[in-house]
Amino acid sequence: MSQNCISAAVEWFQFIMYAPTFILGLLFNIMALWFLFFKVKKLTESTVYMIALIFLDTLLLFTLPFKIISYHSQDNWTLGSVFCSTLESLYFVNMYGSILISLCICVDRYIAICHPFTALTLRSIKKAAMVCAVICLGTSTGTVSTFQLHGKGHNISSCFHNFSKSTWENVGLLSTLEIIFFGSMAAMTFCTAQTVRCLRKHRIPEHPQTRCSRAERIVVTNLVAFLVCFTPYHVAYFMYFLLRNNVIHISFQQVLRDTVQVTLCWANLNCCLDGVCYYFVLKDFRLNSVASPDLVTYTCTHIPVSFRLACVI
Repeated sequence: MSQNCISAAVEWFQFIMYAPTFILGLLFNIMALWFLFFKVKKLTESTVYMIALIFLDTLLLFTLPFKIISYHSQDNWTLGSVFCSTLESLYFVNMYGSILISLCICVDRYIAICHPFTALTLRSIKKAAMVCAVICLGTSTGTVSTFQLHGKGHNISSCFHNFSKSTWENVGLLSTLEIIFFGSMAAMTFCTAQTVRCLRKHRIPEHPQTRCSRAERIVVTNLVAFLVCFTPYHVAYFMYFLLRNNVIHISFQQVLRDTVQVTLCWANLNCCLDGVCYYFVLKDFRLNSVASPDLVTYTCTHIPVSFRLACVI
C-alpha cells in the first residue's frame, strides 16, 4: 500500500455516502433552481446568492462519480492528467466558493433583519451579483494550486489523492483554506446569533408559531449544517498537515489519513443539505405567496415594515 492509499473500509464508506449525496443533491439542487427560475417571480439579493450557491454545489456534485472511480482504481487512473486536475479544481475550488457564498447569505440576512435602514443602501441585486462574481473569480484563482497538487509535470495516476510532498508542505495553502473556513464560521456564528436575537425580540408571545419562529429554525439549521459538515474535515486536515510536516508524531498515521477522507466525504453532504433546505424553503414560500407575493417580505410578518426583508433565504 502506498503512503497515500486509503483502507478498503473507507473506500466502501465513500461509495455508500457519495452515491446518495450525488443523486439526492443533484435532484434537490435542480428542483431548487427550477423554483428560483420559474416560480419565484421577483429577483432579490437573496435569490442571487442562492442561485450562485446552488450552481457551485451542483458543479461539485458532478465530480463525485469520478471521485468514486478514482478511489476504486487507487493508482490506476486512466482518464488523463488534465481531466483529473480539472475535476480536482471543480471539487476543491467550488467547496470554498460555497463556503464564501454561504457566508454572504448569512451576512446579508443579518444586515436585512438587524440593520434594516442600513440595508437600504448596502443591499441591492447589482451588489449581490458583483459579490458573487468576485467570489467566483477569486476562488477560480485556486485552480493554479489544484493543477499542481501532484507536482509540476507529474503524470497523474491517483486522482483526488496521493498528492505531492510539496503540496503538504505548502503552508500558504493550508493557511488560506483554514482562514477561509474558520473566519467564515466565526462570522456566521455571530450573524446567526444576532439574527435570532432580533427575530425573537419582534415575535408576538401570544402566537409563537409565526413565520418568525420558522425563520429562526431555518437560520439556525443553516448554521448547524454548515458547522457539522465542514468542521470535522478542517480539523482533520490541519492535524494531518502537522503530521506530514513532522510537527506532531503519532503512530496511527493511517487512521488519521482515513479520517481526512471520511470527514471530506462528510463535508460534501453540505451540497445535498443546501439543496434540500432551500427547496423546502422555496416550496413553503410558494404556498404562502398569496399573502406575501415578494420573497423579500416572505417571513416575519409580525415585524415592523422596516424589518420585513429577506430574513430566511
